[in-house]
Amino acid sequence: MQYDPIKFSLGKVFNKKPFLRIIFYKLLDILLLRTWHIKKAIKKWAKNQNQNIEILDAGSGFGQYTYYLSSLNKKWNITGVDVKEEQIEDCNDFFKKINRKNTHFEIADLTKYKKPESFDMILSVDVMEHILEDVEVFKNFYASLKKDGVLFISTPSDQGGSDAHDHHEGSFIDEHVRNGYSIIDIEEKLKKAGFKNIQSKYSYGKPGNISWILSMKYPIEMLNISKLFFLILPVYYIILFPFCLILNSIDVNKKHNSGTGLIIKAKK
Repeated sequence: MQYDPIKFSLGKVFNKKPFLRIIFYKLLDILLLRTWHIKKAIKKWAKNQNQNIEILDAGSGFGQYTYYLSSLNKKWNITGVDVKEEQIEDCNDFFKKINRKNTHFEIADLTKYKKPESFDMILSVDVMEHILEDVEVFKNFYASLKKDGVLFISTPSDQGGSDAHDHHEGSFIDEHVRNGYSIIDIEEKLKKAGFKNIQSKYSYGKPGNISWILSMKYPIEMLNISKLFFLILPVYYIILFPFCLILNSIDVNKKHNSGTGLIIKAKK
């Protein structure tokens, strides 16, 4: 399933004006359950932080998490990095237009990007499933964090993450190099990179998985068939939106014994 072309098509529609892009960010915040989990983790961490914080958005994409982080505190400095030049240029242009001076974006390959002891926090949302050399990236994250710095990761699990349900089934999203991590696997790799204090939990339990199927999988499948489905999506979401909100709220406030996503917090 081609996921990136759909994202770029949506991005072009909402990127025509800054206020449309902000609306796009807000929609992503509501629809993407991983954002609910990540925001909850960041808010808890932020309570004990001072004003002068350096943050790396590792794999910044459209910049929605940089936008959120830069909104929390104007004295925080956020650096967004991504391998895609067009997205970096696009983000720098947008954040300049909205006068968000505590942000900066640059092109970088995470397998090579290292800035020793520069960041208080590194955020990596739905990135590691795209990178084969994951241990090298974790080592770079560890080296780039200051002492007591923290790493937050959101990534698919091996329990149906990427909508693959056995080792021989392909990912729902073609761009993934792995279908998902087990908790043991990702914790061992993080320990190998130097991290010691690691907390892992499942996201996208049964409520969240149903919400994802309804709010993300089915619409993407429809749009891959024909872009004409863009015309009926507003009606589709109006009908299902309240139900998905309830499911997301249940998922983010419930402890799951299994799930198709993982939320990781690792401290240096």
